[in-house]
Amino acid sequence: MLLLGYKFNYECSSQTKFIMSIKYIVTILLIVFSLSNLQAQDLPTSTLEIEGLKEPVEIIIDEWGVAHIYAENEEDLFFAQGYNAARDRLFQFEVWRRQTNGTVAEITGLKDLKRDIGTRLFQFRGDMTREMNHYHPRGESIITSYVAGVNAYIEETEKNPELLPIQFELLGIKPGKWTPETVISRHQGLLGNINAELRYARQVDLMGEEKVKELNNFHPFGEPNITLDDKIDGSLLHDDILEIHNAFRRPVRFSPDDIIASNARGSMEDYEEYAEALNETLKREEELEKENIGSNNWVVSGELTQSEHPIMANDPHRAQAVPALRYIVHLNAPGWNVIGAGEPEIPGVSIGHNEYGAWGLTVFSVDGEDLYVYETNPDNPAQYKYKGDWEDMRIIDDTINVKNEEAVDVELKYTRHGPVVYEDEENNVAYAVRAAWMEIGGAPYLASLRMDQATNWEEFREACSFSHIPGENMLWADKEGNIGWQAVGISPIRQNWSGLVPVPGDGSYEWDGYLPIKALPNTYNPDSGYFGTANSSLTPKDYPYRDEAIGWSWADPYRWARVNEVLASGRKFSMMDMMKLQTDYLSIPARTLVPLLEGLSPEDQSVEDVRQMLLDWDYVLNKNSVEAGIYVAWERQIQRDMADLLIPERGKEVMSFVGMKKTIDRLMVPDGVFGSNPMTGRDEFLLTSLETAIQELNERLGNDMNMWQYGQEEYKHVLLRSPLSGAVNEEIREKLEVGPLPRGGNSYTVGSTGSNNNQTSGASFRIVLDLEDWDKGVAMNNPGQSDDPDSKYYDNLFEQWANDKFFPLFFSRNKIESVADEVLILEPVK
Repeated sequence: MLLLGYKFNYECSSQTKFIMSIKYIVTILLIVFSLSNLQAQDLPTSTLEIEGLKEPVEIIIDEWGVAHIYAENEEDLFFAQGYNAARDRLFQFEVWRRQTNGTVAEITGLKDLKRDIGTRLFQFRGDMTREMNHYHPRGESIITSYVAGVNAYIEETEKNPELLPIQFELLGIKPGKWTPETVISRHQGLLGNINAELRYARQVDLMGEEKVKELNNFHPFGEPNITLDDKIDGSLLHDDILEIHNAFRRPVRFSPDDIIASNARGSMEDYEEYAEALNETLKREEELEKENIGSNNWVVSGELTQSEHPIMANDPHRAQAVPALRYIVHLNAPGWNVIGAGEPEIPGVSIGHNEYGAWGLTVFSVDGEDLYVYETNPDNPAQYKYKGDWEDMRIIDDTINVKNEEAVDVELKYTRHGPVVYEDEENNVAYAVRAAWMEIGGAPYLASLRMDQATNWEEFREACSFSHIPGENMLWADKEGNIGWQAVGISPIRQNWSGLVPVPGDGSYEWDGYLPIKALPNTYNPDSGYFGTANSSLTPKDYPYRDEAIGWSWADPYRWARVNEVLASGRKFSMMDMMKLQTDYLSIPARTLVPLLEGLSPEDQSVEDVRQMLLDWDYVLNKNSVEAGIYVAWERQIQRDMADLLIPERGKEVMSFVGMKKTIDRLMVPDGVFGSNPMTGRDEFLLTSLETAIQELNERLGNDMNMWQYGQEEYKHVLLRSPLSGAVNEEIREKLEVGPLPRGGNSYTVGSTGSNNNQTSGASFRIVLDLEDWDKGVAMNNPGQSDDPDSKYYDNLFEQWANDKFFPLFFSRNKIESVADEVLILEPVK
């Protein structure tokens, strides 16, 4: 039996069975009473008998597609969450499942063989019971219930294949059954800095340590040691060492030969063009990772709000795509009443609120990955040197099925530190990744299950202590008026190196355990009355574990600075103020760079006209602004020109980008790199960059400056692509894709829209909560809750999102019923 969310196991007496029967009848009567109210609204209502339920469950879908799930016990609650999430996101679930178990090549062929090898190499192979119960004291029950719900919906599609979205028909596949291992996969998380580590090492090899420190913004407090150990040959680091690792981390993309029906396929020519454009986008996103991938969140105490209660706001920035990365749900059962968003493939809510408090997250830089370099035995490459002796690699034999090919036998090799990702037998070298996320507790966001039931700050901090991946700034606000910040993440302690470059795996560089999560930076009820984070370093100067456990790579400070200058304004904030701040497009880099044009005298009149326009501008990257369009073109050209100026020729193959803070620092205090007269050279640099930007706009958008507005299909816009976009013909592609619509902002504005013309990153999910009344909460989830293009919830939120709007995120039953759109009743099989 389940009572207030806690499970008791004992033999039921006849009296107990009688009580349970009465309870079942009462539940039915309550649902009937609720339905009578809802039916008065003439709502579509479905009732299904589902194997695996203990008691009836009611799911009310509101007009924005959010499911409000009411269950009578914990197991049924998470069963229903899995069932309904699969109902909304079945194709996304199937792609996820294949990514987790390394079976993508079964449906796409050889192009995904390396992906599947990487997946199997990095699979969690530990104790599943301990793993599941790390995330919640009853984690095993919760996760298995969720999986059972997913599988129950898949069984419904087996009985009625018409329930399958079009993507299954196009690929000629059917969804497979889930296991708990599917839920605890690490493949899609923000895991660590392993690619940056290899990139920095290559830069050191080609440019030297001092130049690398000069060009990269390592901070805070001091300089990291990025010396390559003498035992590592830097010239060998330029091989594609992380190919297998990166293959399993990238999104799945389908090609025309994956499509079963020939009349539905796109052309290979279109696909190759699409793939090339996508690869360029991915390359740029990897270069600009810290600028593009991040988040904003802040909490404000009631002393600074018009309601006199705290406000919590969060807008996590990840990939923009269709279907949405996140999924909003409301879970209600004895011991549970929580609403918010998380990744749809995992149970619980990662960002949101319960009856007592609200919480949100942004990325905090901990470093849980290291690349180890080994000397291998020339006579036996499966041995590596450790503390002077040859040690055997552990080998797992596996077989991968490949579409239209013979099955491929593979050897998965491991050192004592982790998976072997590359072997250079010619030079007797091997490389392995040590990853803290392969430990128990490494599944991203699953520890939110503990947060979902927190009733106060101390309980929330205790729940946070189980949150290993990713590193996060967790913010809290509660009904009692308290606000707080706790950084989380699994943080290896390194006593003798920075973690920024690869190290020998011979035993001379070992982790010295993990820092307790509660020892990471935190604050409670700060004197300022607010606390805001935006992926910038907030580590206090006197923090005792800075060198041992805190990362060196953070986002540039501009989003954080803008959030904090608004929050420090001294005004009393409303919900509208917080919504406007989430979608704020004022550019601090523009406010810094444009004044440098004062007093300059370009020879070309068109450049002079543009200079005057920028000096009269308000620095806001509004989508309708011509000045914003000119400024962004200039900003991008400045960064290109700065890279040409600062990066030595020999380093350009491993570095093509200088961060905005480093760029602005150079321009504000120009040195000899600008010539014998640095101030004059700096001014000429700015005018030349501006003239080049104007030429580029002329060529791309025409000579009429009125056509240079920033937000447009030929400039800043959003077009959401499907994993099948490159594979299908134009008619089907238009059905799957969403957009385009014009956008504003860029990577450095609070309303972050990334650095590409097509917005491929930023906040698809937004939430703002006033703790005076949970029914005052608002949210957004782009483009909708469903991944079925035939569902009305597929893209119903896209236009509102693109225009920076929100919808009500109601919590009380009466408010939810007032906006109900459909009702689903799940009943146990009689």
